[in-house]
This record gives sequence, structure tokens and C-alpha cells, in this order.
Amino acid sequence: MATTAASGVPAAATANKAELLAIADAVAREKLIDKGIVIEAMEDAIQRAARARYGAENDIRAKLDPITGDLRLWRVLEVVEEADDHFKQVDLKGAQKLKKDAAVGDFIVDPLPPIEFGRIAAQAAKQVIFQKVRDAERERQFEEFKDRTGEVITGVVKRVEFGHVVVDLGRAEGVIRRDQQIPREMVRVGDRIRSLIMSVRRETRGPQIFLSRAHPDFMKKLFAQEVPEIYDGIIEIKAAARDPGSRAKIGVISYDSSIDPVGACVGMKGSRVQAVVQELQGEKIDIIPWSEDTATFVVNALQPATVSRVVIDEEESRIEVVVPDDQLSLAIGRRGQNVRLASQLTNSQIDILTEADASEKRQREFVERSEMFQGELDVDETLAQLLVAEGFTSLEEVAYVSVDEIASIEGLDDEIASELQNRATEALERREAAAREERRKLGVEDALAELPYLTEQMLVTLGKAGIRTLDDLADLATDELIQKKRVEPRRRAETSKRTEEKAGVLADYSLTEEQGNEIIMAARAHWFEDDASASGSEDAPSTGEDAVADKDQ
Repeated sequence: MATTAASGVPAAATANKAELLAIADAVAREKLIDKGIVIEAMEDAIQRAARARYGAENDIRAKLDPITGDLRLWRVLEVVEEADDHFKQVDLKGAQKLKKDAAVGDFIVDPLPPIEFGRIAAQAAKQVIFQKVRDAERERQFEEFKDRTGEVITGVVKRVEFGHVVVDLGRAEGVIRRDQQIPREMVRVGDRIRSLIMSVRRETRGPQIFLSRAHPDFMKKLFAQEVPEIYDGIIEIKAAARDPGSRAKIGVISYDSSIDPVGACVGMKGSRVQAVVQELQGEKIDIIPWSEDTATFVVNALQPATVSRVVIDEEESRIEVVVPDDQLSLAIGRRGQNVRLASQLTNSQIDILTEADASEKRQREFVERSEMFQGELDVDETLAQLLVAEGFTSLEEVAYVSVDEIASIEGLDDEIASELQNRATEALERREAAAREERRKLGVEDALAELPYLTEQMLVTLGKAGIRTLDDLADLATDELIQKKRVEPRRRAETSKRTEEKAGVLADYSLTEEQGNEIIMAARAHWFEDDASASGSEDAPSTGEDAVADKDQ
């Protein structure tokens, strides 16, 4: 056999060494991973093949020199007094044949001759290397994209599967799911497409990169690319809402009084906004000035409709907007689009009323409150209407405001004011007593009445919902207790249907999230007390009598 002049190594073996290193280099460059990972995969494959050749019970190691390509193969043996496992152990006498100074407890190396790869062994080794390289490539892709969430990226449409668009991003693939595409947008294989990186998840089949062209943030990023003032932070998009492919609204503010935020976003002859519109397939974009004053912002958001009056309920996050009768359809928009986008923009539920509807609603509330004051306070119609006209809406307000505030009403004095407060207090006590009686009939435990913020009427509501014990209440999440019901129209052709989010049991009582959390934790307190007492009984120190008995023993 021919040998090399310098080393005496067979030429074929030298070629194999060079070939191994060349393969490792090529794979590392192609997959953009570290060459050391490919070398490690090769070593693992060789180890598995050697175990198949010499026996899987052996602890066989392989080392491939990344510079010379030399391959070393050996078996690791533990030195013991008497070997029980002859595959992994060797007695002291046998060990000293391999290594003269071997001692019990040492691990010695037993060199093995190189192995010839058969067809099956070579195929198995190939699979091992492919799997290791694939895992390393997936990890590299995840590390590259995990911190790029919220970034706009350009790719090439690779294929369309079941309505989902797979995009080649160069070093990885992303997917635009059907619900994150612009409706009626036609994409073909080979098209260049821009999209927003929504999330990157590590999954067993590799990192999944989810893209979007329908998210409001995609539109924001496009404006940042087209409007230098936004990129520089002089103008900020404070809020954005989209009905993808149809219409969108953005609220903008300028931190430089000399720059008009709306004009800067529109650009000369609409050049800037048109660039975004074209990317979004003709989606109409309303650019409105953002305002810290909610009422002003709502009026701007409902453009082009004219608004007569805005009434804000901060506790319920609801906004009541009154418009002239001839502006109702314009304010609502086609299929509710205008008011829906305005609601998303302001993060509040907006109710649109005409002047006639608002007037009718005010009259109805006026009559209902007047009748309530007449019945509960035992006053005549004139005095009841006077209280409502002055802004009193409930017995609590009459009972707990200062006497001076009631006495300041024209026609009333301190004596009448005190009497009204006494009657309001008595009426509230009657309500509380009636609610307490009903609560007990429902079987609601008295322990619930000791929890913070819960009134007897709230306990009645809980009882009717089947929540009658501390454990029943403790099992609830905060949302299940206080969450407000939100009703929002669905998109596009399904606007006639409505999606409804289930309300919490006490949603009608205006409890805050902090109060809800406190109620739930107070209901769960007995769980921790029970655990503590059980633990204490197990670890309790022995009594004096026990100690004496132990000492005697």
C-alpha cells in the first residue's frame, strides 16, 4: 500500500481525514453553524458505530482532531478490586497491564483499533450527524430571531399552504397565518413581501416565526419608515386601530410645536401616507391628532361625524356620545366600522346616541330616580325631582354627602337636609336587612359577610350564582369575580353577529381589580391557616410528660 513520505500513514487514510474535515467545513458554512458542532456530531456518530461493533455495554469514546483529522477511539474502564461488570470495569491486575501505576478507583483508557463502516453503520452515522446539525441549525435560527419581535422584515413567498403563507426570510422561514393576512390580498410564490415579526417560539419541530400584515403595529412601523419625524421621536403614534384591508385610524402627537403631526404623516401631496396605503393594499387611513383629554380625542376619533356631546363613565370605561340625528349613520360607519375603530383607538366602549335618544334616556332616568326617592325617602314628587335635578342619583349619595351640600339647594335648610339624610340612612338599612334575609335563605355563609368590600346585596348575587362558601369564592379567579362584560362586533362580513365576553359574577358593582384580588385572597386565607396548623401539629414539640417518658426510656 502506498504511504506518505513524511508520516508513513496510508494515503487512503490521509484522504479520508482530509475528506472528513472538508465535509465538516462545508456543512458548517452552509448551515451557518460552528464547525465544532459538526465535529462533535461526527464524534457522536463514530461512538455509536463503535458501540454497535464492540457492544453497546462498553463506554466507548471517540475524538476527531479538528486540525489534522486524526481519529482516536478508546474504551474507558474503572479500576476495581474485583470486576463485576467486565465491559466497564477491570481488576487491578488487568489494569496494571495497561498502565503500570494504575490504582483502585482510577479510570484507564483502553485504545481500540479503527473500525470499518459498513453500509448500515454508515447510514446510521449519517442520520446522527444530520440530526445533530439540524438541531444546531434550529437553535441558531431561534437565537437569531428571538430578540427581533416587533421588527418589520422582508422575505420571499416560498409557498402557500391551506391559506397560510410561508415566507423565506433568508436564514429561516416564517409563516403568515390566514387571520394575520390582509383580506383579499393576492400573493404568489416568488413575491417579495414585508411583514411584522409577531412572535418567535421554540418548538420541537424547530423555531416557529409568526409574521403579521394585519397587526396595527405593522402600520406603525411602516409610518416610521416613511416619516423621519416618527423615526427620530419628534412625532409619536400614540394609538392605532385597523380593519385590515379596509380602514384604519391612528392618533399622533408632536413634541415639537413647530411641526404639525398630521401634516408630517400625510406628506407633500399625500406622498408619505400613500406609500403606506399602497403597502396595505389600499387601506384608507385616518390620521387624527391625539389629545390627553379623552372627550376631545373621542370627538377627533369619530371624524368625519360631528359630535354634540360626550359623557364619560370612567368606572365602566364607557363613553356615551351624542350626535345630531343626521350624523348617526356617519358616526357609526358602514357595518359599525367607524365607531368600532374609534373604540379600539380610545380603548373604551363607545355608545352612539342621537339627540332624541339622549333626551328620551335622560327623561326616563329622571322619572325612575324621582320615583325611587319618593318611595324610599317618603317625600313628595316636587322634592324628589329637585334632588334629581341637583345631580343626586342614589340613596348613598344623599346619606353620605355633607348636610351643607343638601342644605345649599334652594328651598331647603339644615333641618330638612338632616331629615333627608336620616331617611336615606334608614332606607339603606332596610335594604341591607332585606338583602341579609335573602342571603341567608340562599344558604350563603356568614363568613363571606366578613370579607372586605362585600355588601349584603353582593352576597345575594353570589348566592344566586351558586357561590355560598369561602371555598366556592376562593376557587374563583379575579376575572371570574369582577370582569366587565365587553361586546364587540366581529370583523367584516360577520358584523351582524357579536362576540360576547362573559362577565364576572359581581361585574355590576364597580369593584376595582385590586379590590377583587383582595377579596379572593381573603377567601383563601383559611387554606393557609389549615396548612399551617397541620404542619404545626406534625412538628409540634413534645409536652413535658412526653419528654419525661422519653428520658425514662
